[in-house]
Amino acid sequence: MAKMGKYCKAYPIERFREFDSWSENLENLRNERREADVKEVEARRALRERDYFFLHENFTVTDGVFMDENIIFDNITPEWMTFCKEVLGFEVPVYELKNKNGST
Repeated sequence: MAKMGKYCKAYPIERFREFDSWSENLENLRNERREADVKEVEARRALRERDYFFLHENFTVTDGVFMDENIIFDNITPEWMTFCKEVLGFEVPVYELKNKNGST
């Protein structure tokens, strides 16, 4: 079963490509349904100029919202984490639970 993380954020693919050590595992692109010869088949999707990938709280990048499927980039280094935080502005929000009277 696919694992949904606590947080991910979509970025245009071009933003990830700004990272000097970026590499894409395009073999892991998600499949999409297409019509071929009167029947519907699944095939790896083709990237388009305005497509997005998802950055997860563990700093992996996927082609979809699940953190353990369609992994495009998982070379997690201190440099990558710094790029995500400083250049992309990636930060996992901290959610505080409030009790019934509204205080934390």
